[in-house]
Amino acid sequence: MVAGAASTGGILAVCISKFKKQRRNDMATSKERDKEHGIGHLAMKTPPIVSQQEWEAARQQLLVKEKAFTRSRDALAAERRRMPWAAVEKAYEFEGPKGKVSLLDLFEGRRQLIVYRAFFEPGVFGWPDHACRGCSLGADQVAHLAHLNARDTTLAYASRAPQADIARLKARMEWNMPWYTITDSFDKDFGVDEWHGHNVFFRDGDKVFRTYFINNRGDEAMGTTWSYLDITPLGRQEAWEDSPQGYPQTRPYEWWRWHDSYDTETTTDPKWVDIITDPYGAAARRREAEEKGCSCS
Repeated sequence: MVAGAASTGGILAVCISKFKKQRRNDMATSKERDKEHGIGHLAMKTPPIVSQQEWEAARQQLLVKEKAFTRSRDALAAERRRMPWAAVEKAYEFEGPKGKVSLLDLFEGRRQLIVYRAFFEPGVFGWPDHACRGCSLGADQVAHLAHLNARDTTLAYASRAPQADIARLKARMEWNMPWYTITDSFDKDFGVDEWHGHNVFFRDGDKVFRTYFINNRGDEAMGTTWSYLDITPLGRQEAWEDSPQGYPQTRPYEWWRWHDSYDTETTTDPKWVDIITDPYGAAARRREAEEKGCSCS
């Protein structure tokens, strides 16, 4: 027993020694990293430390401004939906995975199209292994496309790289958005020959219109389903939005689905309707049902 205890104690001492050594190494690495990034903890002028009550008061004060910002953003999107359109007269041609396609084909049968010009081609930093770092960061943020598609909207990327290189890059980076090769003056004509940007188009039958364009820091906000829909002419298509007369709209939340069930689930589940129309009541009814279930077991 004594020998066993001594052996265990020895093992424990070795473990503690290794742990302390690893901790010293981690701290040294952290200090080196802070030094590299110019971080001086003592030099940072951090906000004051306050009580929970004071913190909540500060949060409520800021929340007023945040809500005003949200309303301002909604108003800006409403104004965007009323922007004039420009007819696209030229027949643009792209190369896709299955061959040549037109700008009209990029819609994939939907009414709205967002085309992001990504820089992936010879001469761009990272070629041929990677696309531009900024464009790649944006691509990493793209939400599941099924939700956009459910709102009659298609997102597509376009570059000048050949399709074989685009397919290789998408596989490596695990990106799923449609990605086409620019073969003519599309990038120059729409202001994205030297810098990235999102162009938005609307299809009325075989006619195509340019409705919006955003680039520079405006591209930073892109990636979520909502940020994409907010730059389209139809918006989120929900009843609360301020949209021109006759625009398609449904009740908020009602059209939401799991991204793998849009094709199979054609009607809204009654339980989901209950949740979105009366969230607090639905929660109370669910708890009541659970309690009844427990008493019966």
